[in-house]
Amino acid sequence: MATDLALEPVTPRLGAHLTGVDLKQPIPETLAAGLRQALARHLVLFLPGQFLDIPALKRATEVFGPVVRVPYIAPSAEDPDVVAVLKEADENRISTFGGDWHSDFSFLERPPGGSLLQAVELPPVGGDTLWADQATAWETLPDDLRAVVAGRRAIQTGAPYGVSHAPTPGTATSRSITITRGDPEADRERAHPIVRRHPDSGREALFLNPIYTIRLEGLSEAESAPILARLYAHMTRPEFCCRHRWRPGDLAIWDNRTTLHFAVNDYDGHRRLLWRTTFAGEVPIAA
Repeated sequence: MATDLALEPVTPRLGAHLTGVDLKQPIPETLAAGLRQALARHLVLFLPGQFLDIPALKRATEVFGPVVRVPYIAPSAEDPDVVAVLKEADENRISTFGGDWHSDFSFLERPPGGSLLQAVELPPVGGDTLWADQATAWETLPDDLRAVVAGRRAIQTGAPYGVSHAPTPGTATSRSITITRGDPEADRERAHPIVRRHPDSGREALFLNPIYTIRLEGLSEAESAPILARLYAHMTRPEFCCRHRWRPGDLAIWDNRTTLHFAVNDYDGHRRLLWRTTFAGEVPIAA
């Protein structure tokens, strides 16, 4: 039986603040089950005042699935299972890690199930993160777009890490996060369902990615572009989103199958550091 949790919704459909839980301590199965149920319902959880060290962060991650190491992003020096999401104070006017709407590594055969992000050092203001609910985006998709995407797959590639869709030479990027570029294997095309079903909750959600989706199966990139533009505009409508203003010690947990997220890059001149872990997912299941 799951533990009853003190949850306060952030929006009617997306996000919840969770208080009264200390994840620095061992996590009994009743609490673990409650956390999984809460994530399945709210898609993003925000836990204030956790201040988890890396071992505790990894234990909390294992509540949701095995810890996995993501490709193309260098791990932190402290632990190979952790990514240091860092931007130094003197890194100004650069593209930042996660600074566009996306789900993580959707081009992989088994995209991550989700991630945890622990605030370590924050700017005095700015550096918020946004999430967008893709289950509600699918439920409210206009009928003409539904007819186009229902039962169809999208072609995904690791565009920023490959050759054919690599960033423009000279693009200013962070020196604090080492990213592998120019890997031909990242250009490999993989087809995933545009509408996927969650393996636990059974909810259906759009699974497209402004960074990694290059076209719809059966269509060229040029033919796909106007359709994807309409889809992305719908998927990120404000009523599907929540925004988190980070406080020291905050922990965020999100489901990568049913959300997009966006790191706001508005804090030039200040250092920002968060620890990120990732838990395993499955081959996307078509709705």
